[in-house]
Amino acid sequence: MGRYVNFQDELKQRTEMTEAVIRKYLPKEEGFAKTMAEAMNYSMCAGGKRLRPLLLMETCRMFGGEQALAEPFMAAMEMIHTHSLIHDDLPAIDNDDYRRGRLTTHKVYGEAMGVLSGVALLNYAYETMFRAFETAPDHYGVREAVRIMAHKTGLYGMLGGQGVDVENDGKPMDQDMLDYIYRHKTSALIEASMMTGAVLAGADKEQVAVIEKAAGNIGLAFQIQDDILDVTSTSEMLGKPVHSDEKNHKVTYVTLFGIQEASRQVAGLSEEAVALLESLNQKNEFLMELVRYLVSRRK
Repeated sequence: MGRYVNFQDELKQRTEMTEAVIRKYLPKEEGFAKTMAEAMNYSMCAGGKRLRPLLLMETCRMFGGEQALAEPFMAAMEMIHTHSLIHDDLPAIDNDDYRRGRLTTHKVYGEAMGVLSGVALLNYAYETMFRAFETAPDHYGVREAVRIMAHKTGLYGMLGGQGVDVENDGKPMDQDMLDYIYRHKTSALIEASMMTGAVLAGADKEQVAVIEKAAGNIGLAFQIQDDILDVTSTSEMLGKPVHSDEKNHKVTYVTLFGIQEASRQVAGLSEEAVALLESLNQKNEFLMELVRYLVSRRK
């Protein structure tokens, strides 16, 4: 990497710390609803990059915030993200059998439990967020963080993007609509993660607006890179089927522009995101390197 010494080692350590935080907040597998909890935890413990909670924590660090206040939101963010993956994989949507290198939730627990465990995870995410009020009942940042998370998850964020995606699946699509889907389905949760980290640490509105714009670019670049990897990578590397976009007749940045132009747009978006983050007085070199890494990843 060059700019940050031992980045991969540091990434491994911080991902493991994030993993420990997430597992601390998982539901107990007991009682009559034990199977539901098992299905929720099966998906939550399937690995993954833990990108969103990591971005949340590193943005909080950037503004001098404390990890303890961020932890419930880190766990909640991964629950929201995992819920979306469970539902994306369902037969009614993408009908995928593998995710993160193993069978998807509905292939193990059945379609009905796939639907229910996804919904339960989304609800449990809010239960988890509200636990922050136990330690900081009058904290403005906690109230604002819950508001951001709710807004970026619902109709005007991730779920709105998923709805437009499903409605136009297999249909011709222009860049404006594709950008709408990507900026809502993918960018919204990355925006929520970084904005939440910022407000919990006391960032002001102007700073949060810069974070939102940078995170939007990171999310769009991340999703375009996903399009590229769907064509250029292997199932073994990605841990999920490749060429699934082609199988589902999806319009992507690769089908619209080709791999070379899509790669150029990834580079432009990531450079702008880094420039926005560098324009802030606060600094977090690991976060900068993480952004660069995410948009040049191979899996």
